[in-house]
Amino acid sequence: MTVLVTGGAGYIGSHMVLALVEAGESVVVIDNLSTGFSSALPEGVPLYIGDAGDENLVTGVIANHGIEAIIHFAGSVVVPDSMRDPLGYYRNNTITTRNLLAAAVQGNVRRFIFSSTAAVYGNPDQMPVTEDAPTRPLSPYGASKLMSEIMMHDLAAAHDFQFVVLRYFNVAGADPLARIGLATVGATHLLKIAVEAATGQRAKIDVYGTDYPTPDGSCIRDFIHVSDLAQAHRAALAYLRQGGTSTTLNCGYGRGYSVLDTIEAVRRASGHNFAVQYAPRRPGDIMTMIADTGRIRATLDWTPQYDDLPTIAAHALTWEAKLAQSRDGDQWRRAESA
Repeated sequence: MTVLVTGGAGYIGSHMVLALVEAGESVVVIDNLSTGFSSALPEGVPLYIGDAGDENLVTGVIANHGIEAIIHFAGSVVVPDSMRDPLGYYRNNTITTRNLLAAAVQGNVRRFIFSSTAAVYGNPDQMPVTEDAPTRPLSPYGASKLMSEIMMHDLAAAHDFQFVVLRYFNVAGADPLARIGLATVGATHLLKIAVEAATGQRAKIDVYGTDYPTPDGSCIRDFIHVSDLAQAHRAALAYLRQGGTSTTLNCGYGRGYSVLDTIEAVRRASGHNFAVQYAPRRPGDIMTMIADTGRIRATLDWTPQYDDLPTIAAHALTWEAKLAQSRDGDQWRRAESA
């Protein structure tokens, strides 16, 4: 039996594919390569270049490869962009997920793991935030993911269908062996931007908001290493295969770092200083977001290996150096055909 990974050539998806292949799983990928790269995939993994919301494509892949589970990463993830283009986010996230779910039902795929976000909580009343906290997203990005979660709950009530929703906190870092990492040009991830500044690819890093009621005035985030996150998905797949019921789980470490803390961690890991420019708050940004991880640790057989911000920063820096070298040699490029 085979696992379908949508968005599997992207940042998190490619780490998922690598983890599955290393575990001996059969994997197939659908990715439109809008932000992903064919070179991120292990040799021999079939790649279908197309949209995860294309029901005909997905139905064919399910039938041709005997798909028994879907791990869905494909979507748009930038909060400020969602504020400017809400309909684009509802199309790429909510409608794509609806069509993918329809193809799953038609193909009798009963196990589904969904890439969601802590942005569904908005500004929580209490920290750390539990999965039972009210969902009050502040952006179309968060709302589009929440709508997808609701669809899965409704689908599970109507069909033989089990899902795990994984609500990510801040994903960062790269494969510890620097085989893959975040390669998208113009990425908006905080730690990625800081690493680019530390390696001279950016003249500065902008910090949006220094007047929040936090210890240093900047936003606070719970970072999770991308390889630990991939292993959480593997554990979720094992949980469903063992007959686990549908559930929603936070994916973080339960520890918060401010934006300024994160910048300082990259400075220390790189040994380089870089300019920081302070700017006003951005619409849709959440002040503090720290995961309550009690449920995921109790539900899944998952133990994080890289719960350490300096380690996350070091892995990101090593990858960035390799990526710069690869780009100089034109070795990191998108596929142009299937």
